[in-house]
Amino acid sequence: MKNDRKVIRSWAFFDWANSAYNLVITSTIFPAYYTIITTTKQHGDQVSFFGFQFTNTALSNYALSFAYLLMVIVLPIFSSIADYRGNKKTFMKFFTYMGGFACMGLFFFRLETLETGIICFVIAAMGYIGGVLISNSYLPEIATPDHQDQVSAKGFAFGYIGSVVLQLICFFFVLKPELFGITDASFPARLSFLLVGIWWIAFAQIPFKNLPSGNIGSKKINKNVVKNGFQELKKVWSQLSGMHFMKLFLLAFFFYSMGVQTIMLAAAGFGEKTLKLGTSKLIATILIIQLVAILGAILMSYFAKKIGNVRVLIYVVIIWIGACFCGYYVANEYQFYALAALVGLIMGGIQSLSRSTYSKYIPEDSRDTTSFFSFYDVTEKLAIVIGLFSFAFIEEVTGSMRNSIIALAGFFVIGLVFLFLLKNIEKKLAVI
Repeated sequence: MKNDRKVIRSWAFFDWANSAYNLVITSTIFPAYYTIITTTKQHGDQVSFFGFQFTNTALSNYALSFAYLLMVIVLPIFSSIADYRGNKKTFMKFFTYMGGFACMGLFFFRLETLETGIICFVIAAMGYIGGVLISNSYLPEIATPDHQDQVSAKGFAFGYIGSVVLQLICFFFVLKPELFGITDASFPARLSFLLVGIWWIAFAQIPFKNLPSGNIGSKKINKNVVKNGFQELKKVWSQLSGMHFMKLFLLAFFFYSMGVQTIMLAAAGFGEKTLKLGTSKLIATILIIQLVAILGAILMSYFAKKIGNVRVLIYVVIIWIGACFCGYYVANEYQFYALAALVGLIMGGIQSLSRSTYSKYIPEDSRDTTSFFSFYDVTEKLAIVIGLFSFAFIEEVTGSMRNSIIALAGFFVIGLVFLFLLKNIEKKLAVI
């Protein structure tokens, strides 16, 4: 039964569980720790990875880009098998355990184990990406279209709150290690990575217990099923030819996601490397972003009811473009804090509203919701691959992250153009 409070709350707890990875590993402690240990007097910000030389922050962005690219390739296969066998919860568990244990593996990450650390970093990202796909595909199954904006916002709110709670716990270890008798300077950060893995797996047991399992079949997996994953994407693409609204939305989503996701993933590295904020200030800044993002998700859901999803997205993307230009000129920590608050407000809103907007246009009689969300996730992951690779490449070529940030504004502008086209179509179709 849709709109069941217990089921929706359990689904939201998956965001509570895995968002700890997104905050600690991709946004705060790991980027700061990684930048510090890979910056040496002898080699500066250059590191050797399997014999190849990279700028340290560019390497981590390349690694994330590779993780997303790999998942773009395998996600259609997993989603096809999940639809075929009706066991999406099994895959949710698989990705959760893969990501959680990889985070635990980062406890052993030091400069001398750079290669192993980067590999764990990539595997953790893959676990997070896969889990989000399966979680997203549950949205149209647990909520009716008129509730999906609110439910989506609730998921993001749970994610932000849960990640902040764990971040505060880690914060005490990082700032006051002497209270716990810690003398190894690297231990608080590495302990944080271990706690993320434990937190992720532990709280994921709530959705594992209460989310619907589906009609699990005993059908054997064969070549046709694996091939069917890509055929399903092709099928969704074919269906889009008659769904003008969704097609334009996905094009807009593709381009503005290049900017949104890249900024989210690279912001901590920028703060540490360019502004020399230090771990404690960086963590405090990201906490501000997370807390404001909760308000952003709720506000965007409210305004979407008043003026429509697309119009809200247009306003938000315009603000993102302004944020990119502000990021290029930011020169001190106070400007960075102000910009962080702004980014947090629009970050929560654009993610939540994008997910729920897409969910509304999946045919209500469709049984293959995983395939539709696989297409959505592939679109987003391809955007991240291009965005992160562009960010890393521009930094390596120009020697400055500021140039990378200003380049992202171009992606937002293209996305904005498609949103305006979408708005015109919306008037004719009266979809929202």
